[in-house]
Amino acid sequence: MTAEVRKPFELAGRRIAPGQRGTIDLPVSSLSDHTPVTMSCHVIHGKRPGPVMFVSAAIHGDEVIGVEIVRRLLRTPTLDRLAGTLIAVPIVNTFGFLNQSRYLPDRRDLNRCFPGSPTGSLAARLAYLFLTEIVQRCDFGIDLHSAAVQRTNLPQVRINPGSDRLTHMAEVFGAPVILPSKQRDGSLRKAAAESGVDMLLYEAGEGLRFDEYAARTGVLGILRVMNELGMVAARGITKPKMRPIRSKTSFWLRAPAGGLVRMFKQSGDTVRIGEVLGIVSDPFGENESEIVASEAGIIVGRSNLPVINEGDALFHIATLPDPVKAGETVGALAEQLDGQPLFDEDEII
Repeated sequence: MTAEVRKPFELAGRRIAPGQRGTIDLPVSSLSDHTPVTMSCHVIHGKRPGPVMFVSAAIHGDEVIGVEIVRRLLRTPTLDRLAGTLIAVPIVNTFGFLNQSRYLPDRRDLNRCFPGSPTGSLAARLAYLFLTEIVQRCDFGIDLHSAAVQRTNLPQVRINPGSDRLTHMAEVFGAPVILPSKQRDGSLRKAAAESGVDMLLYEAGEGLRFDEYAARTGVLGILRVMNELGMVAARGITKPKMRPIRSKTSFWLRAPAGGLVRMFKQSGDTVRIGEVLGIVSDPFGENESEIVASEAGIIVGRSNLPVINEGDALFHIATLPDPVKAGETVGALAEQLDGQPLFDEDEII
């Protein structure tokens, strides 16, 4: 009995044969000087049948860590023996990426414009193109993000509450923290869910910056998910040494006053109730205000700016009943990445 021969994968008039890969440019628009703008994706179409999965980055143009994660992923030899089909879109928002900006030229946030429209604003058209040509053709997806400029995030996966499958896949991914996050109107996560496509959202690092820990966690996490889906072999893909931390809620600690802030804690540090995380002082040092943790937890994001205004978000804390155990988990997962040889061929950071 002969094995079934897979059909080529077709996208935008291009055909990718089984066992082949190629980069396809989806026309988006033109700049005002007539320069064409495209959304480029790389398709790897395996010889063996399996799921169709997308990995996307730079929906916000300044979130460059996701672009680097996709670049490393596509160089992984494991993908040469892929089952199914992988669609990788390293830069969804080309306009923002070129301008080093989170937004599109019309100041719209692309991640608030889904499902979009073929006749709407530039953001609506781009959202519609990505959703219909990429997302809706897939069985599963992973969207890569970072904190905004001048903030940083501990590697974390955000999922729709109440989904057993996404909870399981988030644990397979193996980032230090899993956070439930309600779907927002206009977001890719909501549009994907309404299209019947399960999706993980990975948050790590800072806007316009590379971060080795965030990059390694992202690449290995994607490969773990692909292995769980049966798309790649497990060889060389280690499982997390400890289960990720699961938090039910999170909150921001905000600046009690404007001035200069001295922070005593980093992303990934655990905090106790009543612990002083930083001090805000005026430029003369005459008035000081402490930033005190109101609940126990782990810092999953923080500001990097020393000059602040009253009310600025400074520390993002995921609440936990046992911060000590959480600290052990973060340390163990970071140590595991340090000993992971799989991606050492790229010494770029």
